[in-house]
This record gives sequence, C-alpha cells and structure tokens, in this order.
Amino acid sequence: MNALVDIHPEISEALKSGKPVVALESTIISHGMPYPKNVETALAVEEVVRQQGAVPATIAIMDGKCRVGLSKDELEYFGKAKDVWKVSLRDMPYVISRGLAGATTVAATMRIASLAGIKIFATGGIGGVHRGAETSMDISADLTEMTETSVAIISAGVKSILDIGLTLEYLETKGIPVITYGQDEFPSFYSRKSGFKSPLRLDDADSVAKLLDTKWKLGMKGSVLIANPIPAALEIAPDEIEKHIQSALAAAAEKKISGKEVTPFLLQHIASHTQGESLEANIALIKHNAEVGARIAVALSAC
Repeated sequence: MNALVDIHPEISEALKSGKPVVALESTIISHGMPYPKNVETALAVEEVVRQQGAVPATIAIMDGKCRVGLSKDELEYFGKAKDVWKVSLRDMPYVISRGLAGATTVAATMRIASLAGIKIFATGGIGGVHRGAETSMDISADLTEMTETSVAIISAGVKSILDIGLTLEYLETKGIPVITYGQDEFPSFYSRKSGFKSPLRLDDADSVAKLLDTKWKLGMKGSVLIANPIPAALEIAPDEIEKHIQSALAAAAEKKISGKEVTPFLLQHIASHTQGESLEANIALIKHNAEVGARIAVALSAC
C-alpha cells in the first residue's frame, strides 16, 4: 500500500474482504455548501450508502496523507475551516508535501480512490468543458483523469454551468462510456433534461455493474460516467436555471473570477439567487447519486 494513503480501518477491512465501498468527495463539504448544511449533507450521504449495504469512504487530504475515510470530527473540520485547499491533480503534490488540508475534487478523489482500490465513486456533478472554452481553454482535469483512472462515477450528469454538448463530445473522443440511468435524455444536474440524447442507457444496477466488469476485464482502462437524473419532484426547469447561470457567468466575468474559483463562485451565486432552491436540489441529487452508486457497488462486488 502507498505510504501516502491512510485508509480508515473499517474501509480497509471492507476492501480486504471484498465488501462494496463507495468513494465520496470532500470539495462538496469545503467549497460547495455553507456550514452546517455541508456537514449535515456529508453525514446524510454516508448514511444513504450504508443503508444500501455499502461502506462510505469520504476522501480528503490531511497531515501529509491522502485520507480515505473521515471521522465525524474531521468532517466538521472540513465543513468549518476557511483555509482548506480545493485540490485537483496538479495541487496534490504541493498540498500533501506541505502537510496542508485539502478537499478533493472529482479528479483528485478518483486518483486517491484508485490508489486505495475503490472502483465506485458517487458525487454531485462532474466538471467538463466550460462555456467559452474555445477562447479560454478551460477544460476540467476531471475529464482527462477519466481517461486514466478505472473508477466509475455516478453523478447527476455534467454541471449545468458548463457546456454540456462539448463535454459529451470530449468524452466520446476519449472513449469514455456515458450511460444515463433510467432515461434516454442526458440530465443537466439541476434538471432531468439537457436537450442532448444520452449515448447509452441502462435501467438497473446489475446491468451497470456487468458493463463495468466487462470493460475492465477487457483491459480497457478508464472511467465510465453513469448519469443519474435528479428526482423529478426536486428538479429545476432548464429555462429557469439557465437565467441564473447567465447572471452568475456575468457576475464572474465582472469580478474577473477565473481558474478553480469559477465553479464555487457560480454555484454560490445561483444558490443565493434561487432562495436556496438550487442548494436543496444539489443536496437531493447528491443523496440520490449515493444511493444508486451504493447499489452499483453492491452489484459489482458480486461479479
């Protein structure tokens, strides 16, 4: 085992005995929601995973180690602390070598999950090709990591603040299977609709697990994106959320927000301009993704 990876005893035992484990990211806690909603959500998501018969593994960086599994006190720390780094791949060596606290993005969480031997990762939404990327070249490291790391991602699609069409094109170019769970249309994070047909559709956890098992047994490295639409009762209409996205993008441009600060700024702006409706939708979809992710992990452990 890598000396820089510290795995919680419960998770280590689960991995050794072949029990299903679901990785969870920590950026949602430190940079995605206000306190105490962030910690409450993190604990609730872990409980959802347990209810489905899997073991949750929230991942972060702390004290010079990649931490796979956090205690309640550690979750509180990441929920409250103001100096926590938002860590993607490029930041990992710096943050770990300096002994800093870091909340991991999708890309960093995938890499650490892979080092620990975890194959399933549930999150909110993945990063992708940003709007205006043809001039900014702003493409999330989440996408390049998905070509390298054999960890499946369950998310509510691509964050709707991004260019969904270009992101799907990029994923196709890189040969990353994109499956929508239970419907033909690819979802758009807050909404069940995006205007884009999903490349693939599967309707149950067993079918997804069989596809994952087949892909990796063929020696085809890399991720699979399982897009899990937000529950219908909690979605926000695409045209409504688009108005808030445009307002958020204009505000970010005016304030010259760039780089890894863009996504947290946009999500916070949208939450404040939807009277918290987008935050509640975000919480609901994360729980839903954890539930489906745990079911897939259970099914995969039986393959």
